[in-house]
Amino acid sequence: MNKRQLIQSLLAASALSFGLGSAHAQAPTPIKFQLDWRFEGPAAFFLLPAAKGYFKEAGLDVSVDAGNGSGGAVQRVASGTYDMGFADLAALMEFHANNPEAPNKPVAVMMVYNNTPASVMALKKSGIKAPADLTGKKLGAPVFDAGRRAFPIFAAANKVGNVTWTAMDPPLRETMLVRGDIDAITGFTFTSLLNLEARGAKASDVVVIPYADNGVKLYGNVIIATPRILKENPEAVKKFLSAFAKGAKEVMAKPADAIQYVKARDGIINVPLETRRLQLAIDTVVASPDARAEGFGQAVPGRLALMASQVSDAFGTKTRVNPEAVWNASYLPSKAELDVLPRK
Repeated sequence: MNKRQLIQSLLAASALSFGLGSAHAQAPTPIKFQLDWRFEGPAAFFLLPAAKGYFKEAGLDVSVDAGNGSGGAVQRVASGTYDMGFADLAALMEFHANNPEAPNKPVAVMMVYNNTPASVMALKKSGIKAPADLTGKKLGAPVFDAGRRAFPIFAAANKVGNVTWTAMDPPLRETMLVRGDIDAITGFTFTSLLNLEARGAKASDVVVIPYADNGVKLYGNVIIATPRILKENPEAVKKFLSAFAKGAKEVMAKPADAIQYVKARDGIINVPLETRRLQLAIDTVVASPDARAEGFGQAVPGRLALMASQVSDAFGTKTRVNPEAVWNASYLPSKAELDVLPRK
């Protein structure tokens, strides 16, 4: 090999090495994300930024999977099966307090549902008009339902006497109410109200008693992360939340357009119904008056501490919930990036 060939060979090797190094440096960070529920309207908050490449632009390879409840989402993130997830804050608090020795307790890093979506729903023919009317009634909900778990807090705030509970699988909840098997149900407003309509009930015939409007200021769903990713790759978490906020602003600006990304993941959804479900979620828990007062993504220490105490009592946890252990706001995007709520 002559001198010229040697130089060319060295240059080629150097270029190849640089190319491999650049590719390695730019390899996207994989993040497995667990939703709290099925691919319904509110899932657009996560599916839109994934489909439009906002996570990818941030250097992340995000996969979003459907779930079967907040408790399951917390467990899967705690087990390390998922890096991040979406779950009811009360379920996260319960996990922390019941598993004080668990090495991998997930942490909430962004508030999405500033108010719990839980409510009591009944048909007008039942005579139930207000919380006090529930005393002595027969209520129904799955045993893991967030509204049922938090009912003692609602009952205490509204002086509701003893009620009788009937448990069922989620698909039967609204059916049993329409059939008259139970007097009322607990559930997320944007889930159960529309499910009741799908089972033949008119919206005008349904009485909705939201927890948030009746003395219960529990926070709702939060984005959670495993301590491993918070420690090993905090920048990935920050980038995820920034990309999510960017997508959330678009979802709230044009909910009807955002539903296409939900349909892309579940082709049999009822588009008009899921559009209404998403809009209802936005109006009641994401862009609620409390969210506007506190700021999207944020949690107020005093309110968080009160919720921790209420959950400890209502859920009968093994240890008291430590609000500082379940919430960490240090990964949140800038104030400008969190300015995503629709203008009134």
